[in-house]
Amino acid sequence: MSAQIFNEGATQERAENARLSNIIGAIAIGDLVKSTLGPKGMDKILQSTSGRGDDGVVVTNDGATILKSIPLDNAAAKVLVNISKVQDDEVGDGTTSVCVLAAEILRQAEKLLDQRIHPQTIIDGFRLATASAREALENAAVSHQDDEKQWREDLLSIARTTLSSKVLAADKHKFAEICVDAVLRLKGSTNLDRIQIIKKTGGKVSGSYLSDGFILAKKIGVNQPRSIKGARVLVANTSMDTDKVKVFGAKVKVSDTAQLAEIERAEREKMRTKVQKIAALGINVFVNRQLIYNWPEQLFADAGIMAIEHADFDGVERLALVTGGEIASSFDTPELLKLGACDSVEEVIIGEDRMVKFGGAAAGQACTIVLRGGTNQMLDEAERSIHDALAVLSQTVVEPRIVYGGGCSEMLMSRAVDEAAKTVPGKKSIAMEGFALALRQMPAILADNAGLDSADLVAKLRAAHYDGKVTSGLDLFLGDIVDVSGKVTESFKLKRQVLLSASEAAEMILRVDDIIRCAPRQRRN
Repeated sequence: MSAQIFNEGATQERAENARLSNIIGAIAIGDLVKSTLGPKGMDKILQSTSGRGDDGVVVTNDGATILKSIPLDNAAAKVLVNISKVQDDEVGDGTTSVCVLAAEILRQAEKLLDQRIHPQTIIDGFRLATASAREALENAAVSHQDDEKQWREDLLSIARTTLSSKVLAADKHKFAEICVDAVLRLKGSTNLDRIQIIKKTGGKVSGSYLSDGFILAKKIGVNQPRSIKGARVLVANTSMDTDKVKVFGAKVKVSDTAQLAEIERAEREKMRTKVQKIAALGINVFVNRQLIYNWPEQLFADAGIMAIEHADFDGVERLALVTGGEIASSFDTPELLKLGACDSVEEVIIGEDRMVKFGGAAAGQACTIVLRGGTNQMLDEAERSIHDALAVLSQTVVEPRIVYGGGCSEMLMSRAVDEAAKTVPGKKSIAMEGFALALRQMPAILADNAGLDSADLVAKLRAAHYDGKVTSGLDLFLGDIVDVSGKVTESFKLKRQVLLSASEAAEMILRVDDIIRCAPRQRRN
């Protein structure tokens, strides 16, 4: 006899049905993004019905961008989307890899469940396998941070590997140099706000470049200096208009035009006093978040101060950061204001637009990457690619160990798990063998996406590793097994995070034996 304990309309899936529903949802997400994996991966078009941006069209092969753009109803699929977001926030790349690996682990778990192996036994086996794989990965990781030349080459190789699967693959050598130069300027910091990315349509992608200093996509005021050396910069968020009475709902009645002129004169004098306070700070560059009207603009020009208006909030925040100043809103207590400084401020032309460049900023790490391209979709995808490369490189500077890609690390971990499984008694060893098989699926998917015979290549790669050639990996351009050391390099932190996140997500999904969906809320007239 069963009792109804849920509200009418609520549903419940139990035991095998719940597990099957979760596993199928997770595998579906893995299958959705796995065709984007690797240097020969394909792109996806995401089209929004709201028509935002350029008709709501996004062209990308970035796993995190794809997954956060699609509506999902399956709970397990949402778990994989979340680990993809965490991977993007934590390391910046590997968002597709972590979803695909989690899906492959669950695919093996489904086969084990069919053999009547209990989920907790499978989880215990997967934990042992994860520990063995992590140990093998750590033993294989190397660091060349003490050798400056080799260290830079490692960073360039990591950047090339990251960019190989992106839209910038054709110019990966140039963009690798740009990304490495930009990250090394940070001097160990992981704060990417100091690296500004400006997108300008027109020209070719290969026409992109790294500019020393911070570029603000705004114009200098009329009749003001176009170039200033030894700039003292005040970054502000204050009103610089003269035609408003700043009392909400206020009304002023006048009997003749002379009284109206008197009010206007008072407003102008009030603004003159404000500009004089700003000029008294000894600045020669004034950047404001809000508009600067014609009268204060003229006053700034008379004082020889370069004034820049309507800088977006993000730009103001970054500018304050790189010049070493703070955003001010009032000027009655000058001793509390902190001014920024830089060697030069000048007007530059990018494409057909005039912009302002702050060179030699107080925080000398600041730089700007100027991206060129034929379409907005191309520029958006290029920006995502550059962001991924910058994020991975900045994390590698903090955790300098590297491992080799092209399926090398996955095969290395797979072999270690297989060896460990031989020493584990009981059904846990079967789960460990399933985990090893899931790891071997990663190079197989890379080969499939390149149109190669994955079964043959993975078998050759496995034989090479068992033969002691532990730096062997796939060359997807030659379609053969090669020594990938110095050719396909990846961040150790990235690989470790992919392994741990994927195994944790698979474990979480396997633990579920009940799915309870609440009744939908009733709409009332």
